[in-house]
Amino acid sequence: MFDNLSSRLADAIRNVSGKGRLTEDNIKDTLRQVRLALLEADVALAVVKGFIDRIRDRAVGAEVGKSLTPGQTLIKIIHSELVSLLGEQHLPFDFKAQSPIVVLLAGLQGAGKTTTAAKLAKRLIDKDKKRVMLVSVDVYRPAAILQLQVLAAEVGALHCQSSIDDQPVAIIDRALDEARRLHADVLIIDTAGRLHVDDDMMRELAAVHARAEPHETLFVVDSMAGQDAVFD
Repeated sequence: MFDNLSSRLADAIRNVSGKGRLTEDNIKDTLRQVRLALLEADVALAVVKGFIDRIRDRAVGAEVGKSLTPGQTLIKIIHSELVSLLGEQHLPFDFKAQSPIVVLLAGLQGAGKTTTAAKLAKRLIDKDKKRVMLVSVDVYRPAAILQLQVLAAEVGALHCQSSIDDQPVAIIDRALDEARRLHADVLIIDTAGRLHVDDDMMRELAAVHARAEPHETLFVVDSMAGQDAVFD
């Protein structure tokens, strides 16, 4: 998907790279190609429309009109709008809060929450020199609990034991106590995968969230999910 998107965007931009002057007419085909590339990548129609409108407004305005290289300027505009669309800010965790900093991972089953928890722990341990604890409240899959325990050992993180006989909220209480006792800077909570149409599972997640009071709640989703990742 990303290879196709990159190829389509490159072809579209190539058409205007040598233009001496840009008008609505000679950028129309380029914008159409960009729009098609994004729609083929399953970007939401409303997002695509706003993205194209912003490029068009900037391209036919003074920003390009005063440029000696309008084609290159359009490329820069498209690039800057892509950066803005995908997220241009990097917001680190606020480690000034009282320890442990609680991070809760939520998402669909199979989205990669458990491996993401371990990767995040390794990053915090290696880059930020933090003491990290991992805990799983996925009481429906013993393999998920074991997987997190193994990964915690591999990345050098602490691990709070849990089992399928535990209640998720009780696991949270125990994990918070252990994190404080062992002076963990960060507690990462790996939750069970669930669909938003599963009322019981969503109520469970709400209860876990309320008990944990996380500083950060991260929604983990497969990059191939497209618009399926969006729900009310």
